[in-house]
Amino acid sequence: MTEQPQPQGFLYWLKESVTVKLAFIGLLVILLLIPSTLVQNLIQERSLRQDETEKQVSDQYSGEQLVQGPVLVIPYKKQIKETDNSGREVTKEVTNNLFLLPNELDYNANVSPDILHRGIFEVVVYNGTIKVSGNFTKVDLSALSITTDQLMPEKAKLMFSISDLKGLKTNPQLKIAGQTATAEPAFGDTVFSNGLQVAVNLAGMMDKTISFEFDLDLKGSNELSFLHLGKTTDVTVKGNWGSPSFDGRYLPDTRKIDTKANTFDAKWRMLYYNRPFPQQWVDDLNVLKTKKADDATFGVKLRLPVDQYQKTTRSSKYAILIIMLTFISLFLTEMISKHRIHVFNYVLIGAAMIVYYTLLLSFSEQVGFTFAYLIASAATVILVAAFLKSLIKSMKTTGLFGLILSLFYAFIYVIIQLEDLALLVGSVALFLVVATLMYFSRKINWQ
Repeated sequence: MTEQPQPQGFLYWLKESVTVKLAFIGLLVILLLIPSTLVQNLIQERSLRQDETEKQVSDQYSGEQLVQGPVLVIPYKKQIKETDNSGREVTKEVTNNLFLLPNELDYNANVSPDILHRGIFEVVVYNGTIKVSGNFTKVDLSALSITTDQLMPEKAKLMFSISDLKGLKTNPQLKIAGQTATAEPAFGDTVFSNGLQVAVNLAGMMDKTISFEFDLDLKGSNELSFLHLGKTTDVTVKGNWGSPSFDGRYLPDTRKIDTKANTFDAKWRMLYYNRPFPQQWVDDLNVLKTKKADDATFGVKLRLPVDQYQKTTRSSKYAILIIMLTFISLFLTEMISKHRIHVFNYVLIGAAMIVYYTLLLSFSEQVGFTFAYLIASAATVILVAAFLKSLIKSMKTTGLFGLILSLFYAFIYVIIQLEDLALLVGSVALFLVVATLMYFSRKINWQ
């Protein structure tokens, strides 16, 4: 019997070579970086859209609130010498201001957050009550080169500020030195932007401790912050929110977060040693408006417990890893089962795994990240497994490949949930994957 001639030639080698197919798979993985990057850009665009929505809602409702003050402002008379038009030196009396920060300052805040919906986006807003109290002690006039006779305590003012005045729900009533007054907007050049003030008569009280207290009933969004102005500043913030984030120059001395009861309680106590402001000064209205204020600002941010865009972004960064591991698993399945899979089928499977991330993004905006991940992963695994079943006609091999693909997606989900241990768990898992691939690759004829 005459032996059939074996197919020979470059085209046959190009079609059947394992090395060529691996090279094509590697090239395909690199090309899939392009749509993967486009998906990440889409996620970023949706995240920016959420930020824009938050800003729009905040502008309409009330923005992030920064509570500043109070500061005691005492006018004083000062004699200055000037030269008139005839060249003679004349003495002129002008009025300047002396500014005094509190000796003790206490903020006691209670916030009740809520979530506003604008389309598919969510914005955290809150209603809050803040009790502000404290005192001012005697001014050290000698350090300022001012005498008692120069002061005009009967024209003193108490000034304070919140960053968004439309968040005030009631007119603040201030009690200071036995007097009660309603705060009014402060116009012109003032020590604060968006300032409020009350006039107070402190005649005969400049050598005494002056106590004050008032309540702020306000609303805001996302964040509530305070400015450290007292020689001793004590802050207590409580609220029914289970995922607060403490931001700014100082972290709380004590904090208690109960995620089950959805509450938090945080306390700060700060001394003036790290405060970037003097206790008293004269004339300069910009002391508290400089960038130094950022070094004395702190508070709580009411972040959403789940940020689907952040998690979807983290998931998409593993796209090439998942595609590469899937292609390698598919290639090993092809070699071991002796069922040839056309390179175009690799392209279709790669496309399905890119579309997976658009599914994940769109569903996460509707049902949250966890359910979206389950839906997108299950849909992709079923689709790829069913497609593979139609190619190799083996239920056992298809089931094994579907299980492997499911483990890949489960592995990525675990990595996303972890924070401190993500690198360790990921490294160990990848090591085990490489070891498994090395084991099965022994059965392949690489000719």
